Amino acid sequence: MSATMVAKGLAAGHGDRLLFSGLDLVVAPGDVVGLVGANGAGKSTLLRVLAGLAAPEEGSVSLNPPTASVGYLPQERDRRSDETVRAFLGRRTGVTAAQAVLDDATVALAEQEAGADEVYAEALERWLALGGADLDERMSDVLADLGLAVDLDLPMGTLSGGQAARAGMASLLLSRYDVFLLDEPTNDLDLAGLDRLEAFVAGLRAATVLVSHDREFLARTVTSVVELDLAQHQVNTYGGGYESYLAERAVSRRHARERYEEYAETRAALELRARTQRAWMDKGVRNARRKAPDNDKVGRGKRIEATEKQASKARQTDRLIERLEAVEEPRKEWELRMRIAAAPRSGAVVATLRGAVVRRGEFTLGPVDLQVDWADRVAITGSNGAGKSTLIAAMLGRVELAAGEAALGPGVRVGEVDQARALFTGERTLLAAFEAQLPTWPPAEIRTLLAKFGLTAAHVPRPAGSLSPGERTRAALALLQARGVNLLVLDEPTNHLDLPAIEQLESALATYPGTLLLVTHDRRMLEAVHTTRHLHLAHGSVTDR
Repeated sequence: MSATMVAKGLAAGHGDRLLFSGLDLVVAPGDVVGLVGANGAGKSTLLRVLAGLAAPEEGSVSLNPPTASVGYLPQERDRRSDETVRAFLGRRTGVTAAQAVLDDATVALAEQEAGADEVYAEALERWLALGGADLDERMSDVLADLGLAVDLDLPMGTLSGGQAARAGMASLLLSRYDVFLLDEPTNDLDLAGLDRLEAFVAGLRAATVLVSHDREFLARTVTSVVELDLAQHQVNTYGGGYESYLAERAVSRRHARERYEEYAETRAALELRARTQRAWMDKGVRNARRKAPDNDKVGRGKRIEATEKQASKARQTDRLIERLEAVEEPRKEWELRMRIAAAPRSGAVVATLRGAVVRRGEFTLGPVDLQVDWADRVAITGSNGAGKSTLIAAMLGRVELAAGEAALGPGVRVGEVDQARALFTGERTLLAAFEAQLPTWPPAEIRTLLAKFGLTAAHVPRPAGSLSPGERTRAALALLQARGVNLLVLDEPTNHLDLPAIEQLESALATYPGTLLLVTHDRRMLEAVHTTRHLHLAHGSVTDR
């Protein structure tokens, strides 16, 4: 079924804070709309409103036809550990919910309830449209194609991170919605998964709205961009793809700045003229009082006339100022401005593995022989489940080796942003988590540091585990700035970061002088960050390219 989604005059907020208003959007079959904006601008909120899971404060969302199916596929932070792979795929494709409705309609039909025929026909049509008839057969084929050879009745909680990511990809490939709403679909995908996702989105005939911070993915898929500008409280729509959006936005911002500067310059000149005219008027009044003899009526009259002319000119200037069309100064969005504090250099050899073997269940990494030297900048790539995080854990001495040796060199000070952002989980407050890592820092200095990373007084007393993924990532980056490091380990650092923050991180890495281990599937980051070595993992083996 071809379907169009229409949003009119949408407004939504978070607490007493307005996120966006006056948002109009039409998404027709084949359209791929990219939602962009800083973290906290309301992108996920907008997707939930479009999906009907949250009510807008103003406006409406409609579908044409009204019976069209909408698939909202969020990036699940914590998958249900006791849910089987089969149940996970059924839930994400919408087939499970459609099956429940069909079962109820079947019972009503059997009991010959009034109107049961029509209800059953609609339920059956929806179940078929979502692919319920052959879902089980397609499950096996898609999982095999993705290299996920697991029992469908296996709990999701037993899957590795790489396997869970492939299961998430499978749920998308199996979906047959009329409208797709995708929230961060690129997170946790390897390069092969990104290619597959791009092909899937590009081939969709359905209306699609997506949120992603992967710049290359946006450049390859979206047909238009909607920008939620938190600083200006504006919604800006740009036709064309992502690269066109970047160019148009740059021009638009330059013109907005030029318009404001022209307005400010004109107003300042008029205000100066008005002050000068009033000064001349006041001077004329004083002179008239001081210099005019009692019997010099002609001279007094001329001076009074001159003063009145100056007063008239000042009033005319005031009217010009009043008639000026006000131009609001463009406000800058909050920007993450970070640097990575460097510790004194370590020894010449930073980390070594000698015949190292790690076994985790059925997976084996190694044996690995590897040496990382001072100032090496190492990119680590490989498919999900290839062992990238395991390799890092072995190098840092955080996993027990089944064979071989691992050692860090003298003077190594590790700074890490791990994939799970493990320092910022649980019920401990954000402030307490920082105090544990920075015991000599006064709380006021910690609060100031966090504020520079967009973590305000409202975030500090919250449990660290309640923060959004993007907020936890910014907290991890703040810790890097607080304490000096000479071995920087970044495991998928761009996950959940907004686009300006990613670019700031790239700038900080450009000036960082120490040793770097970088795991990322962000293709533009791999191009932007200077590296000196490339380690590629496949089937438990490491290749130094």
